[in-house]
Amino acid sequence: MKTPKIPQTDSIQELAQFWDTHDLTDFEDELEEVEQPVFERRAVVKVVLQPEEIKVLDGIAKSKGIGSDELVREWVRERIHTA
Repeated sequence: MKTPKIPQTDSIQELAQFWDTHDLTDFEDELEEVEQPVFERRAVVKVVLQPEEIKVLDGIAKSKGIGSDELVREWVRERIHTA
């Protein structure tokens, strides 16, 4: 049986699917150490809201068919671009 190669992709989802079904020790001869970060890390900002505000936020997000986190991200980006 031929061992598959590690996917050459930047997609975290593709890599996660691959590693969910494969064992890292089967690929030791293909691995190499890198000094630079492979994936860009995102910063997380905590926003404290009152329960009523969360209810309204969730309602607006639901009406748009997106999650409340995506809606907040959209609003912040809009505000940054108009500042």
